[in-house]
Amino acid sequence: MSLSPLIDDLIEALRILPGVGPKSAQRMAYYLLERNKPGAVNLSSILKDAVEKIGHCKQCRTLTEEDICSVCSNAARDNTMICVVETPSDVMMIDRVTGHRGLYFVLMGHLSPLDGIGPDELGLDKLALLLDRGEVKELILATNPTVEGEATAHYVSEMARKRGVRATRLAHGVPLGGELEYVDGGTLSHAFSDRRDL
Repeated sequence: MSLSPLIDDLIEALRILPGVGPKSAQRMAYYLLERNKPGAVNLSSILKDAVEKIGHCKQCRTLTEEDICSVCSNAARDNTMICVVETPSDVMMIDRVTGHRGLYFVLMGHLSPLDGIGPDELGLDKLALLLDRGEVKELILATNPTVEGEATAHYVSEMARKRGVRATRLAHGVPLGGELEYVDGGTLSHAFSDRRDL
């Protein structure tokens, strides 16, 4: 029995978030409506602004409000080294924990032929253009240590090798089947400093 179609719609809308099931969505909806209406209004306003104003960096493809993100536009960054990651949250984690001073390239996923995700969907044509400029000396492959992440790393390493660019991979220590976003800082830092050639 539904008491309010609008509450049902709100609960269903909250379920689009990863890890949020029906009960969690219901708790969130009732919390916002019963105890924090100003917070709900603020959340909806910021969410609307973010959806309308945030796009992809034209160089590295991370999420940003600008045409070129703050990392790519920072002249102090080492443009001879690019770290290839699957998501913008991986950029944040690596930058915070490892002290990487190079640039990034965000794939926004990994190769997955069964899901219709190939090189074009990952922007590998843009990465190829970056490599073709001849400035990049090392490509650090920091895709997730999953089957798809490994396949993606192999594909990208072949792209680099054909252009005479050194391709390295994060060292083991990052658990297989895991996601970089959930690895503890010490493990990620160690794996990043002990990367190896593919």
